[in-house]
Amino acid sequence: MRSSVTTARFSGGVWVSADGDWLLGARQVASPNHDARPVADDISLLVIHAISLPPERFSGPGVRVSAHLFIRRRGELIQFVPFSARAWHAGASHWQGRDRCNDFSIGIELEGSDHRPFTAAQMRRLRQVVAALQSAFPQITRERVVGHSDIAPGRKTDPGPWFDWGQLWRDG
Repeated sequence: MRSSVTTARFSGGVWVSADGDWLLGARQVASPNHDARPVADDISLLVIHAISLPPERFSGPGVRVSAHLFIRRRGELIQFVPFSARAWHAGASHWQGRDRCNDFSIGIELEGSDHRPFTAAQMRRLRQVVAALQSAFPQITRERVVGHSDIAPGRKTDPGPWFDWGQLWRDG
């Protein structure tokens, strides 16, 4: 176990494995869209995305993500990339003086768009996941949970105007 990772369990059966790689309680589907992080234990940012493929269509098999995690509209949780690996979710990006946010972030895709609210099931699951990740990776503080639009302004708009940041931080 890496020294910067602790195991934490939360309601909903979501917790980070002792080795810090997997979110237990998530279905695992391997993705080729990753490589090694430049610094293995430099995980200090959480980036929230939104995706629907085709646009505005949900629950289909067409969604392919390059993020670590994907949360479907009904709250189903899928992990594509271990946390110790660099997932290719952020693209050209910058946060607090650092470029290449993929190097030091975990990416979560929500099934959604800029034109519709996210579901209560998604937000409940996202709260559980964020709590587990913050416990396992203490450098991910509340201030370091951001949207794709925050790290790629002008290029990205997700998670979009319907994402309720206040709801993310509410209990229950």
